Amino acid sequence: MAKKIYYVGDWAIQLGPQYIESSFHHAVKGTEIINYGKWLQDAIQSTGEYEVTSVPSWDFYTLQPGEYEKILASYDAVVFSDVEARNFQLAPSFFKHELFGKSVLTFPDRIRLTIEAVQGGLGVMFLGGWQSFNGDHGMGGWGRCRLRELLPVTCLDIEDLVESTEGYFAEVMKPDHPILKGMDFSELPPILGYNQVKPKSGADVVARWKGTDDPLLAVAQIGKGRSVAYTSDPAPHWGCNFVFWEHYAKFWLNVVDWLVQAK
Repeated sequence: MAKKIYYVGDWAIQLGPQYIESSFHHAVKGTEIINYGKWLQDAIQSTGEYEVTSVPSWDFYTLQPGEYEKILASYDAVVFSDVEARNFQLAPSFFKHELFGKSVLTFPDRIRLTIEAVQGGLGVMFLGGWQSFNGDHGMGGWGRCRLRELLPVTCLDIEDLVESTEGYFAEVMKPDHPILKGMDFSELPPILGYNQVKPKSGADVVARWKGTDDPLLAVAQIGKGRSVAYTSDPAPHWGCNFVFWEHYAKFWLNVVDWLVQAK
């Protein structure tokens, strides 16, 4: 039976283009739902050993109480990519004004549930993007909440985006780590941006961004579970070259193999 991976994020809704035909008439013509996570999903599913459920962050946000608990109990690993902390911390009913003052409003803490599940053996993967780690203008917020207990890196307190049209390259620190088996990770193609983070005590930096001390790939044991951080995007735009790398699928299969090995 295939092992199950729950992948949150890397979806977008594009509205437009927008046409302005007069001073009084503006029209949006076109709506497209884009799954930027299709490359990662296809890579992990390429051997048939894993089954990936890919959901937009807004579907994760609107899960009803009790539903996330079932997911954590039935999946082998969870992946979060471009999922700001508010998706964990808030619930849609907090914004239903008709409920205010009528009853006590509390909901299961999804961050606590995730921590407990990983400590119990679940694998967790954190991937980069404008809404990951601390993120663009701090919108990611992972380091400002208890998700930091699961991260194998330490988030900055300021905006952490590092970007260049010339790209950044990998410097391998632990070439014998199982995640890098069967490839030369220093041949990673140019990556157009990443989230700057710091090494974390008790975790291992498998690779860093060449010419810096910034972790690229870091791992840690969290209780009976394992945690991985890849600090760039598994998809375009930062990863527009990465998704066509010859070892792209093998790399992600190695990652999930290592994540679920302890389960």
